[in-house]
Amino acid sequence: MKVLFTFYVPSGGLETLNRLRCHTLLQGGIQGHLLYTQHGAGIQNNVNNIPTLITNLDEQIQALLDEHQYTAIFVSSDYLMLRRIRTLGYRGPLIFEAQGLGMHSTAEQTMLEALPFLRDYANGVLLPATSHLIEMFEHHCPWLPRFSFPNVINASTFHYQARAPLPYPVLAWVGRLEKNKNWKHFLEIGSSLTKLIPALQLWMFADPNIYIEEERKQFEPMIDKLGLRNKLTIRNNVPHADMMTYFSMVGDSGGLLLSTSILEGFGYAVAEAMCCRCPVLSTDSDGVRAFIIHNQTGMYYRHGNIQQAVQGGMRLMTDQRLRASIRDAGVAHIRTHFSPDLYLKQFTKMLAQLPLHVEP
Repeated sequence: MKVLFTFYVPSGGLETLNRLRCHTLLQGGIQGHLLYTQHGAGIQNNVNNIPTLITNLDEQIQALLDEHQYTAIFVSSDYLMLRRIRTLGYRGPLIFEAQGLGMHSTAEQTMLEALPFLRDYANGVLLPATSHLIEMFEHHCPWLPRFSFPNVINASTFHYQARAPLPYPVLAWVGRLEKNKNWKHFLEIGSSLTKLIPALQLWMFADPNIYIEEERKQFEPMIDKLGLRNKLTIRNNVPHADMMTYFSMVGDSGGLLLSTSILEGFGYAVAEAMCCRCPVLSTDSDGVRAFIIHNQTGMYYRHGNIQQAVQGGMRLMTDQRLRASIRDAGVAHIRTHFSPDLYLKQFTKMLAQLPLHVEP
């Protein structure tokens, strides 16, 4: 059995999800293939040679569909691809996947634009168990079958790596220079924390190929305005496997991952930090509710409340009893609720409910 997952570009959480689930599904005899319409830095992570095509040419996509006769195709975010695949003659089940839709206003706009394509071409929608996404699809297209279960995280292959401790604590951030990832608040919170903890260093992990131009123009001036030039290290396009080491180093340094996002559909960086015993302080950005139980597996601060974030960061870095408890509980939570075995079971159950053939 073969299934195809499509997205715009191999980068960020979608690249991680696609790679992890292809490995997971193979254990159940399901071969996953990947189709991206643009090149992206995340392609470097495909070290196990998952069948992957990067093209935006109809004739190449047509050849892919004809050769493999997929049991099902999953289209992430790119609703125009639904019509494209149907036009190219595919008659199997076609599922729209709601991932990476951004802030609520952006997701709502995408939903409205996608409605006619969902009505005419899709056989269902797959989405993580994230409240704003579930509510949006219930409201706009109650007629469309919904499949909702957590994305996969393999805490057996992505886990803590012991290294020599750093001589300073680290405040880390993962994202892109765009409004939803809210990089400005990371710099503001980091600036305040460095005044309280002078040894603190800031690390930003980013993909410099994906950004909003207006946000990028504001980035360097803001670093200088806040006096962070000698405090900030930017790490671009770090291979996914290397992030285990970095998250582990941050956790062992006495630091933490700060997630400043306005809204997340899932939030892979948060979950993966927890796998590596790196404590997380986050906005309540919806998707991370699957991972973070306040003061148990992580900590929240109210979006926009810089003072509360600074207080939370200080507590996570100075309350050693709380910190140790959160590090232990975070790993256990991920292993229990996001295992590959659970994902395979839920994905297989979904496939059994899809139609075998769709009439033209």
